[in-house]
Amino acid sequence: MEELETTIFQVIEQAGWLAPLIFVLLHLFRPFLFLPVVIVCMAGGYFFGFVQGSLYSIAGLALMSAAFYAVVQKLPRFRERVARLKKKVFHDRQMTVGQVMILRMLPFVHFHLLSLYLMEMTSNFRSYMTYSVLGIILPAMLFTGFGHILVELSWVYALPILGLLAAAFFYLGRREERPDPIRPSPSRAG
Repeated sequence: MEELETTIFQVIEQAGWLAPLIFVLLHLFRPFLFLPVVIVCMAGGYFFGFVQGSLYSIAGLALMSAAFYAVVQKLPRFRERVARLKKKVFHDRQMTVGQVMILRMLPFVHFHLLSLYLMEMTSNFRSYMTYSVLGIILPAMLFTGFGHILVELSWVYALPILGLLAAAFFYLGRREERPDPIRPSPSRAG
């Protein structure tokens, strides 16, 4: 495991200025690779450190937000699909910008669903990007900081911690999918 870690760091050092560029672009292609935001940000903290990793993650997530805005504007069918997913996940719930920013810190909430909420709340690209970047800063720093902490730990401690976090996030995600026992489902109502 130590050899793999050393090899990865050597590749990053040899890549020079391309490594940060590739990392920022990784955020752009992250949805196609089915990588969660939290994993990519943690990798930034692990490989680049807290400050640089946070800056690269903020840049990458901002680029991803801008690309999402452009795709949704150019492809109305894609917007309809994301809107259907939003309705399925959040039903007809209305949210404020602050609530969307808080939800961005939860790793199991879909990044693009929250971006669609921001699009619907703002009137133009500039205000969308302002709120989007403001909502990206804290989660990027939080996840990157955790990735940087993993550098300080040995693999013996880091892997169990990652396993516990993965189990907790999985449990929380599954908990969100369960029906609410207080509210009856439509089939049992009435």
